[in-house]
Amino acid sequence: MDKTVSMMDAKPSLWTKLAYGFGSVAYGIKDGGFQYFLLIFYAQVIGLNAQLVGLAILIALVADAISDPIVGYWSDNFRSRWGRRHPFMYAAAIPVAVSYYFLWNPPESWSNAQLFWYVLLLSILIRTFITIYETPSTALAPEMTQDYDERSSVIGFRWFFGWLGGNTMAIAMFILIFPAFVTAAISNGQFNRDAYATYGFIASLIIFGAIMVSALGTHHLIPKLRQPPAKRKITSGLMFREIFETLSSRSFAALFFASLLGFIASGLAGSLNFYFATYFWGFSPEQIGLISLCVTISTFIGLFLAPYITRTIGKKRGAIVIGLIAFTGAPTPILLRLLDILPGNESQFVFWFVLVATTIDVGLIICYQILSASMIADLVEQAELKTGRRSEGIFFAATTFIRKCGIGIGIILASFVLGVVGLESGAGQGEVSQGAIVGLGTVYVPLILALWLTMISVISRYKLDRAGHEENLRQLRAGALSD
Repeated sequence: MDKTVSMMDAKPSLWTKLAYGFGSVAYGIKDGGFQYFLLIFYAQVIGLNAQLVGLAILIALVADAISDPIVGYWSDNFRSRWGRRHPFMYAAAIPVAVSYYFLWNPPESWSNAQLFWYVLLLSILIRTFITIYETPSTALAPEMTQDYDERSSVIGFRWFFGWLGGNTMAIAMFILIFPAFVTAAISNGQFNRDAYATYGFIASLIIFGAIMVSALGTHHLIPKLRQPPAKRKITSGLMFREIFETLSSRSFAALFFASLLGFIASGLAGSLNFYFATYFWGFSPEQIGLISLCVTISTFIGLFLAPYITRTIGKKRGAIVIGLIAFTGAPTPILLRLLDILPGNESQFVFWFVLVATTIDVGLIICYQILSASMIADLVEQAELKTGRRSEGIFFAATTFIRKCGIGIGIILASFVLGVVGLESGAGQGEVSQGAIVGLGTVYVPLILALWLTMISVISRYKLDRAGHEENLRQLRAGALSD
């Protein structure tokens, strides 16, 4: 029997899970920056037209569509003394950090056209470099364990640290960085470009550190991981033919489109999150920081709830149940305000209601995302039975692409929502009309609900359950014994 079979039957140690999971801090910070701060920074602080920011993100997505599957396939077939995955992880560390730093330090006095090209180029570079790291790194999960339940635990650590990393930087922004950049001319540090320059410097250092910690912390697994297939001549035609063959299953299609819709909704919600907090609710930076701090509790809810749901009702049913609760509850505070059920923003009840609702809801959303990612990992063995190839990289390249593409489309949607409701670039807190504020909620609530409920409908078409996964493992073991 292949030595990797017995290795993947064992449970990874806690320290290995922590190292593997901690690597997602890099993606979490990048993701949080793109979702929460990129649009408001360039549109409201720098003054670049919000639609141009959205267009830059859209074009960068086209580059993603090309780079993601290539990196995934390349890492599945890469041969080196450091295995298939780790060379990519080490190589990406410095480029990711450097390009992320420059995104938050645009040149001053540039025209809209120049700033557009600046955002576009750096968006493409960051997304490409993060793919070179994130795809091979996350693809380690199916190699670390084949156990149906344990995979939710391993992937849970990945999502836990991803959310924790992005959220911790948001907390630092609102509690530490923004207040430090309040001046006589700028009463809210959220609108001071120097605050974002400081963020870019700190975030880029943490991104570099997270990548290196994860790569070094999982380096000891290299001798035990799957070896690449026999050396062969790979053409572009062969590559795309094998990618299509690997991903051509009904269950993957269901997860692909469900996840795409989910991340579009997340990108939309994330991009407008601080618009709602700042303009719709009128919260101070310190209040927004406290909400972000409580979202840390949400990461623990998701981390511990996902494995429990997996053991009790299974991944697909759990994703549907948890998803319905989370996604219908997310826009509830905004809907209640539109219906004049909540009191005015001067009431402290409003702040605490939004804080508690957000904490619970984000915890459920994280749980859903862990279950969905674990369902993707279970498709690796199903594809191996069909193709005879081990293709974790391709599956997680698809996951990385879905995540980036969905978030990107969500940011684009958010930029158009801002244009439709007439929220002007450069407007500070208190400078937006009541009509634009009400319009923001009126457009957002039905749009986000439509995306999330459609996603739940699509994911119900996923077919692989615990019994099917265990049967796939049985057949693979039988084949390994007969070889």
